[in-house]
Amino acid sequence: MDTAYVYDPIYLEHDLPSHPENARRLKRILSALEDEGMLARLRALEPRPATAGELRRVHTREYIERVRRKAQAGGGYLDPDTYVSPRSFDAAVMAAGGVVRVVEAVLAGEVANGFALVRPPGHHATATQAMGFCLFNNVAVAARAVLSREGVERVFIADFDVHHGNGTQDAFADDPAVFYFSTHQYPHYPGTGFWSETGYGAGEGTVLNVPLPPGVGDAGYAQVFAELVWPLAERFQPDLILVSAGYDAHWSDPLAHMNLSLTGYTWLERELVRIAEQLCDGQIVFTLEGGYQLDVLACGVLNAFYVMLGEDTIADPLGPSPRPERPVDALVARLREVHGLN
Repeated sequence: MDTAYVYDPIYLEHDLPSHPENARRLKRILSALEDEGMLARLRALEPRPATAGELRRVHTREYIERVRRKAQAGGGYLDPDTYVSPRSFDAAVMAAGGVVRVVEAVLAGEVANGFALVRPPGHHATATQAMGFCLFNNVAVAARAVLSREGVERVFIADFDVHHGNGTQDAFADDPAVFYFSTHQYPHYPGTGFWSETGYGAGEGTVLNVPLPPGVGDAGYAQVFAELVWPLAERFQPDLILVSAGYDAHWSDPLAHMNLSLTGYTWLERELVRIAEQLCDGQIVFTLEGGYQLDVLACGVLNAFYVMLGEDTIADPLGPSPRPERPVDALVARLREVHGLN
């Protein structure tokens, strides 16, 4: 079966050129995919807007209307980091719906897997608040949408953006049907995602936060996957894997201080695809989150498509980090104890 992508020009109309999260990010991705002949090898899916009901499963009616009104009034800021331009509401609704569209296609057997090339990003957005460049929580909207359908009882969300996805965690921390896993620089924005945050109530144990100190790189991430992600995914037995794909943990990203290389990122992508193949018939969908070094961003997405197509090609023009890596042994040992893996 084919590997799919979703894209719509409306995603470029959420834009503020002076802001780190601007339309140039997605333009650069599309240019790289075209230059490498990748788009011609993929199934293009036409996105649809998220319905009002789909949005309200994650966000309050009042918050949705606040975003709509801000856009209709010509735009502005919803918080110190998060802007709205005149078409931002339409773009954000189509972004959330775009992720749902790829997931629907995978679950229906139309395609094997896919990547939603959407913006604005989503994983910081809470039920009532825009945060961290995010308006609607795209991955949460998609997870909620499919959990109401026959055959989908458990969704595993992997978030390798360098910032903790506080909005996604908030949406599912008490829900045993969703496992949320995040690797993120800590301390760093938004200040959440400590290792002791493991879910609560019926969802206790379904949140894995891996708060990494600055300087962790390829080896540390590989250790986290081997000793934590694999066994917890096997315990959870998901029907679908969703990936909040942020490429700002790269060693050259201007907004963080981690040491991942593009080769390391590709290894993470491959491991997630392997987990999906082993546990849920390969059903995996990536969706775009952060990443602000444009060459890295474009190559990271390109490499994800190579992985989903089953190929070994890796685009890594920047090579390994020139800085030493920090170990994660003590953190991993603590998390194995917390999550009952010893």
